[in-house]
Amino acid sequence: MQTETTRVEAFSDGMFAIAITLLILEVKVPSLAQGSLAAGLLQQWPSYLAFFLSFAYIGIMWMNHHRMFTHIRRSNDTLLVLNLLLLLGVTAVPFPTAVLASRLGTPDQRTAAVFYNAVFTVIAVFFNVLWRYAVSRQLLDKSLAHSAAMISRQYAVGPFIYGLCLALAWVDVRVSIGVNVAVALFFALPPSLMKRANGNQHTATSQSG
Repeated sequence: MQTETTRVEAFSDGMFAIAITLLILEVKVPSLAQGSLAAGLLQQWPSYLAFFLSFAYIGIMWMNHHRMFTHIRRSNDTLLVLNLLLLLGVTAVPFPTAVLASRLGTPDQRTAAVFYNAVFTVIAVFFNVLWRYAVSRQLLDKSLAHSAAMISRQYAVGPFIYGLCLALAWVDVRVSIGVNVAVALFFALPPSLMKRANGNQHTATSQSG
């Protein structure tokens, strides 16, 4: 069924595609001044790490954006503005990615990691504002109310988890990056899988009682 949000989704998909493609531009061919090609490639490990982490983040944000608009059936001007704010954050990702790649392993790595995580914290807030607005204005498909509730619960913790990564970056950059990977995996989980996990846990609790 075609909905009012078809053009919103098409435009958003294009912006996600551009942002994720721009990430690879920060991975450069090693210069001759770096010595052998093998040594030059190995020296660029911060760029590879930042690229793969941001690629995963943008890819998972695109997946969650798709899930949102599977539920959102109607649009209005405010929804369009909120979606643009989200895309503003997404298109900015290549910049903090480049900053992180250029500063990992240097005295400035903590500042770079804090900046990197701050950007994703803001994006997580935009995600929540967009979704909460759609829910509050009843722009969702009413037949999907149960799965929408699962999405609401999953998204609610997003800003706090990203905020935790930001705080950890100030303490230990390596730990922060490890938690970043865990966060990416968490938001990659479909709400239906979380529902089954919660259902199995509830069943086990009932049987033990």
